Amino acid sequence: MSIEDRQLDIETNLVDLGPESWMAQIRQISMANGFFEDLGKEHAAGFLEAGNNLFVTFENVDRVREFAYAAEPRGFAYARHDGWSHLALYSKGTSWFRDPAIYAFFDRLMDEGFFDDFEHVVFYGGDGGEAYAAAAYSVVSPGATVIAIRPQATLDAEMARWDPRFYKERRYDFTSRYGYAPEMLDAAGRAFVAYDPYERFDAAHAALFRSDNVTLLPCAMFGNALDRTFDRMGIHDLIIKLAMDKALDRKRFCQLIRARRYDQTYTRDLVSHLLDKDHVWLAQVLCNYMLKRDRTGYFASKLEEMAEDDVVSFGK
Repeated sequence: MSIEDRQLDIETNLVDLGPESWMAQIRQISMANGFFEDLGKEHAAGFLEAGNNLFVTFENVDRVREFAYAAEPRGFAYARHDGWSHLALYSKGTSWFRDPAIYAFFDRLMDEGFFDDFEHVVFYGGDGGEAYAAAAYSVVSPGATVIAIRPQATLDAEMARWDPRFYKERRYDFTSRYGYAPEMLDAAGRAFVAYDPYERFDAAHAALFRSDNVTLLPCAMFGNALDRTFDRMGIHDLIIKLAMDKALDRKRFCQLIRARRYDQTYTRDLVSHLLDKDHVWLAQVLCNYMLKRDRTGYFASKLEEMAEDDVVSFGK
């Protein structure tokens, strides 16, 4: 039985709230439009019932409060404007969503045929632990599309001892159910793993996602905050909507990230990288390009520095 499409009239006032007040509002909004459940002490699930498409997100409460537009979970905008249903899993800390209460929650949804009510399901994780969870738990909805932004494959010390990050999070069990994210993607329709190949640990994790249904999306020089970079470039929403329409592929993604040419943060980092590699002429070309786009300040000063360096080098 499908759900009738409807856009939800959601009003929020989540900016500058403490974590408890923020979660209290999320609870109230979710219960008014679907359901809300506490999953142990550190996690919760909130569902907004709207239309035939389901957007499943994994949200770190502190990251959402600090970085998200209007301090809202990412799925709220799609429930409001596109009529997508939204299931959010919330974490109060950096747990990588490894909790038996979450396993039991997804087990119950599968038993109830929850995901069968939707025409298309997208699992989304915007950073590290959230992206890991999106990949790992997507197995509960065979055929779903997965967007995982710089995910870890596992934090199990036996398999990922080479990654020195997240030492404290290794205490969580990554060997039991829903444990190894690349294997859990076998049931997905399509999975997209975005990462920066210059971030060597992120790139090493991405290389472990080897299934035929996985498309790796390298984003060179984008850094370790890809979700915020996509937001800044204005392409994040398009990536998600293309995935929901089953129209996302590597070619379309590469077209979208051409927006990096207009992003000052990216181009500044690229100029610094080129100068570090002694590619002065290319750095000059890039600075002149940005000046033609009325981007002065940094790029003008860098050109002056390079010109002064040329004079000094010539004098020697």
